[in-house]
Amino acid sequence: MQQTDITSSPALDPVRDNWHFTEVWIDPMLSPPYVLLLLSNQAGHCCVYDPAEGYKVIFTSSTYQEAQNWLLEDEYEPIEGRLSASELQ
Repeated sequence: MQQTDITSSPALDPVRDNWHFTEVWIDPMLSPPYVLLLLSNQAGHCCVYDPAEGYKVIFTSSTYQEAQNWLLEDEYEPIEGRLSASELQ
């Protein structure tokens, strides 16, 4: 099975192979809720991925706070809990 790189540039996806934790965010106003994934690396750089668009990066930020604010502005809500990369090892 061939794997396709969906990012346009490695610089736009600083957490792809070096993620520290991930969170699931939803738009609860839709039925079923629309889901986005937030991944953060050890340095705090974050990317928001859209699973419905083939996990395309739709937002990047240099801090978690910036990514969180972007999601909250669009009225997304976090699902309780966070998955850490260390939990999978």
